[in-house]
Amino acid sequence: MIRGGIVVLLVAAVAVAILALTGDPGRASLTWLGWRADMTAATAVLIVFLGSLLATVGWRTLLWILAAPQRAARARAENRRRQAGEALSRGFLAAAAGDGSEARRLASKAAELAVDTPALVRVLAAQAAEAAGDRPAAAGAYQAMLGFPDMRLAGLKGLMDLALAAGDPAAAVGYAEQAYAQTRTARWAWRALLDARLAAADWTAALDLVKSALDRKIVSPIIAERARAALFTALAIQLEDAPEPKLRGQALDHAVEAARLQPGFAPAAAAAARLLARDGKPGRAAAVIEQAWKAAPHPALWIAYRDLRTDETPRERAERLKGLAELNPNHRESRILEVEQALVAGDAALARQAVATLSDEAVSARMAGVFARVAYASGQPDEARVWMARGLTAPHEPDWSDLDPAGRAFAYDAADWARLIAAYAETGALIHPRFERGERTLSELPELPLSYAEAASFLGPDGREAVPYPVEDPGLGDDDLAAAEGPAPRRRSPVRRRLASGRRVAK
Repeated sequence: MIRGGIVVLLVAAVAVAILALTGDPGRASLTWLGWRADMTAATAVLIVFLGSLLATVGWRTLLWILAAPQRAARARAENRRRQAGEALSRGFLAAAAGDGSEARRLASKAAELAVDTPALVRVLAAQAAEAAGDRPAAAGAYQAMLGFPDMRLAGLKGLMDLALAAGDPAAAVGYAEQAYAQTRTARWAWRALLDARLAAADWTAALDLVKSALDRKIVSPIIAERARAALFTALAIQLEDAPEPKLRGQALDHAVEAARLQPGFAPAAAAAARLLARDGKPGRAAAVIEQAWKAAPHPALWIAYRDLRTDETPRERAERLKGLAELNPNHRESRILEVEQALVAGDAALARQAVATLSDEAVSARMAGVFARVAYASGQPDEARVWMARGLTAPHEPDWSDLDPAGRAFAYDAADWARLIAAYAETGALIHPRFERGERTLSELPELPLSYAEAASFLGPDGREAVPYPVEDPGLGDDDLAAAEGPAPRRRSPVRRRLASGRRVAK
């Protein structure tokens, strides 16, 4: 209305200005009901426009008065919606904070106000009941959602969570299956089904589930690829000792496929190499390990590579291990492998040179064992003894824990494989169940025939620098020493004393 009045005034001003510029004010005459009015044309124009403006204002005022009830109704509805939104927001926050009583009060208030959003009211009522610990009421609220197509998925998820909390995995899987069949994008339902398949060690069903998730674009290709590689590995290990030749052949195929999908997955490479070697294909087994070493070196890989052949001399074996280390020369495991191959070849000088590249490494039990063997091979039994002593209290390495005391790599049970598969699929990193439980592993410290050498110099705390051994007390003279010691004891023949931690010979 204000804009219309401004337009009328502008038009009137323009008309008056035009009349003034022409210099002829003109004449206007109005006769009505016996009355006659004479005026100039400019005055008539102004009267017409002012009258129009007053008529417009009056008309708009009348309409505004007539629309007052509707405006009041809209204001009340808007205030109601605002209060409903506030009640819902505060209710969800209270439910998330675990304040069940406040959440229920706000849910009841929202039910009275939020007539336009019944779905949100039902969800809040269910979550408020959960927060209050009233599981039957929460189950009833979620069950009521199943009757509404747009709320069915939320109801199934709530019922699944309640079943899991109640310790009923079978019911939870049933709800997840319904949700997974209803929609193509329910990632939570897929993950619940995958966890159930992994818990049951049903690797084949888990593989099918991962493939369907990839087809539905629930997971990315890289996650699906890692999951398939880990599942193929677990399936291969499950079938490798089967009595039927057909199943053993499937185990080999699964292991090779896992190593192809993820060359850096050490369990897959180790299993594939073991099964290929058992099948009389050591060349292919070596190629699998070499490819894995390029991607992600692991101690289990070089040990498997070392044991692929048994008909070679130590020097030939050392050359073969050196070739493996050169595939990834800058990696820590490759530098350790260079020390190992020098020790296999019996080249103490080369072993000393190679171990010098590991001087900056943190001292672990495994590193202490490596240094001890190099020291012993170099003719330094006391230095080896110090390294052995340090290794007894040094921390262990997670990767080394993948080898059990018998030297078998990744000999995990089904529960460990389930955790490893899930973790590797999501993060691409290995977990180490044996390390987490603190179980015994393949010995990191060597069993060296170490003994005290009386003629050897004493070593400092670092195990390298010789330090003088105090044999005199400056406060006593020679006569005092003789008197204090008494008669000289009979000289005993030198004996070789074993370390306290060494093996004792049975008597």
